[in-house]
Amino acid sequence: MDLQELETRIKTDFKVFLTLVWRELDLPKPTRAQLCIADYLQHGPKRLQISAFRGVGKSWITAAFVLWVLFIDPDKKIMVISASKERADNFSIFCQKLILDIEWLGYLGPKDSDQRWSRISFDVGPARPHQAPSVKSVGIQGQMTGSRSDLLIFDDVEVPSNSATDMQREKLLQLVTESESILTPKDDSRILFLGTPQSTFTIYRKLAERAYRPFVWPARYPKDLSKYEGLLAPQLVEDIEKGQDPGAPTDTRFSDLDLMERESAMGRSNFMLQFMLDTSLSDSEKFPLKFQDLIVTPLGNECAERYAWSADPRYMIKDQNPVGLPGDRFYGPMYIDEGMCEYSETVVSVDPSGRGADETVAVVLSQANGYVFVRDMLAFKDGYSDDTLTAIIRMGKKYQASRLLVESNFGDGMICELFNRHIIQMGANFSTEEIRATVRKEERIIETLEPVMNQHKLIIDPKVFEYDYRSNPDAPPEKRLEYMLGYQMSRMCREKGAIKHDDRIDALSQGVQWFIDSLAQSAHKAQALRKNEEWKAMMQAFEEHPHLATDALVLGLSFKNIKSTGSTKVWDW
Repeated sequence: MDLQELETRIKTDFKVFLTLVWRELDLPKPTRAQLCIADYLQHGPKRLQISAFRGVGKSWITAAFVLWVLFIDPDKKIMVISASKERADNFSIFCQKLILDIEWLGYLGPKDSDQRWSRISFDVGPARPHQAPSVKSVGIQGQMTGSRSDLLIFDDVEVPSNSATDMQREKLLQLVTESESILTPKDDSRILFLGTPQSTFTIYRKLAERAYRPFVWPARYPKDLSKYEGLLAPQLVEDIEKGQDPGAPTDTRFSDLDLMERESAMGRSNFMLQFMLDTSLSDSEKFPLKFQDLIVTPLGNECAERYAWSADPRYMIKDQNPVGLPGDRFYGPMYIDEGMCEYSETVVSVDPSGRGADETVAVVLSQANGYVFVRDMLAFKDGYSDDTLTAIIRMGKKYQASRLLVESNFGDGMICELFNRHIIQMGANFSTEEIRATVRKEERIIETLEPVMNQHKLIIDPKVFEYDYRSNPDAPPEKRLEYMLGYQMSRMCREKGAIKHDDRIDALSQGVQWFIDSLAQSAHKAQALRKNEEWKAMMQAFEEHPHLATDALVLGLSFKNIKSTGSTKVWDW
């Protein structure tokens, strides 16, 4: 093969170029996984993502791809963006080193002192004078505005430190979106993303919804293809269809024993995230408050003495609109005891706020037999106006609440005074109680709600979630989600600033905390105690007032409420 034919092959097939570069670096021949990534880089869409396991060499392959693009057209302008400026500079430095160390790429080196040649940016020798350098490296927080580029490469822009919370991910996505204004309007201009997702809510998922087509290559053949949502590399899908055993390594550089040792050292959840690119286990551990742990059923002025929970699909509530994690749904009770009892106590838990982005939220909660019942909820955007305070007190009167629990961190007790004035004016028969929170909000909410939900002791009326879903109808969809109780519950984690708005979940946890001591009693024990008391009352009633006891027996009334003969009308046959 003569040099001209070799040059033609190099320019038409990036895999040939990559193989030659690997040879110059004294590396083994590119593996199948590396060649498949190289093929996707060359022939993939204008906007693409590459998500491959740690150690496959995707950054090295992409650095070679940058040089291949410049090898074909030295006038191309390329920008490399990473989570930190240092990582982006390392990518640029690696490209420079390849140019200087590989003899047949030497002509891309600087020709004169007028050309840029620094770790921040550099020009290749054959490039014509231009305001923009051939290759430029910046951090995601750096100055991108005003630059122009034919090829944008985002190399691991999402890392745990900048994507742990909703607010951080929203900010990161906004920075990434600016790339569209940097890209030159050419037919062959492209945007490439290299990275490993950190959770189900990764910005890479949102980018996939915006036509950035992902290419996913895990370290082992997966057992469940549904977790990859049709984004698994087509070569791996073809292998599985041909009968490839699940769990076998997908790349020859990592043996089965090596992967087992890494999984043992890293832990299963970290291995599934970094090597299998499967976020389901990570999210299951990170977000502990699950809809499936709730019991969702209509509530009245009385409650059943005992409820039985089940996650059987037969009890799934399909007409609700869950906004939680994928696959997390609401479930109704498997069994409701026929015995009825009154609520032991009802409170209204209020999380106040001023006028602005936050909400003033009131949640009605009752307790009986060790269960906490969430009966209603209201949310307001006008702070602590007269209309808001009046509506909350009116709701408390409707449900015959005995207390109004008000977080005193806001306003230093002033809100309670305002409530007390309105309570007197409206003739409400309940008192106010100040609640002061001292523990960090995220920790406090999870530590309060998680054990109650795990024991299936939190029962919610479906009208609460119906109101939750309908609230804030005029807000943009993405903003409406942030204010929903379901969204706040499912996205709550222990990270500081886990969610942007937490007023509704905070009001709920405050009310549940009030009932924590009551939850210690067993529903079975309470039911047995009530039946024993009722039996004693019946025996005493038949001895003292047989006519009244007979009426109670016929009408199905409680014997504990029987009074003297003179105070209750009795039919005398």
